[in-house]
Amino acid sequence: MGWGMPTRPPATSTPSRVQALYELCKRTFPSPSSVAASSSPSSPPPDHAIRAISSLMDTITPVDVGLRDDNLEDGRGFGFFESNFLKNSARVARWAQPITYLHVYECDAFSIGIFCLPTSAVIPLHDHPGMTVLSKLLYGSMHVKSYDWVEPAVLASGKPVKLGKLHTDDVLNAPCPTAVLYPQSGGNMHCFTSVKSCAVLDVIAPPYSESSGRVCPYFHDYPFSSFSAGQAKVVHGPDNYAWLEALNVPVNINMRPGMYTGPTIQEHLP
Repeated sequence: MGWGMPTRPPATSTPSRVQALYELCKRTFPSPSSVAASSSPSSPPPDHAIRAISSLMDTITPVDVGLRDDNLEDGRGFGFFESNFLKNSARVARWAQPITYLHVYECDAFSIGIFCLPTSAVIPLHDHPGMTVLSKLLYGSMHVKSYDWVEPAVLASGKPVKLGKLHTDDVLNAPCPTAVLYPQSGGNMHCFTSVKSCAVLDVIAPPYSESSGRVCPYFHDYPFSSFSAGQAKVVHGPDNYAWLEALNVPVNINMRPGMYTGPTIQEHLP
């Protein structure tokens, strides 16, 4: 069975987990305009603050963000599903569906959103320059492959590629702990491939912003044996490394905005 789009949970007198997540992020991630000139805006918050957000995200379920079991997925992960976004046709082949992004909240300090991936959908290898990212697999199963840059930088002779060290190459099944990546570590460059239809809750701080130069670069990874590393030594074996080439052409991702129907965030203005 799959989890589908979406239904608003009943009202409750206690703050929702989504509201609690917003409150915690608001206290943790400063606005770039408030960062002191002597501080780096890409420096992550203290470990204890990240652990607090991660622990809260570990408790968030699909129901907490307005997703429900639609009971329409067959055992292969294909078939059909219903969608509130489709007015003319309520049943559409799953393989025809794009990745759906549900916008929960965004300010200049952080964003909260949900990526819903049908079976076999791919978010290509991409970077999070200067960002701290927390990702919670809400349901389903996905393969994650991620890298960090080798420091000091290693360039292939005469080729526009740079050496990265493999951080993660594994299939994750919900429920599983929240993953955290940092500006310089934790698998800052990653790609997702859904093994079964899945959804990922993301907190990104600060969010992508073209005006601030935080764009989303995409990469192609080549096996370590593809190019020469010169005099550089790989200490953990060549299978733990790859050459990464930044893509200079637009990456065509079949993604669309969806309607978030989970609990509304009550924003506290300064």
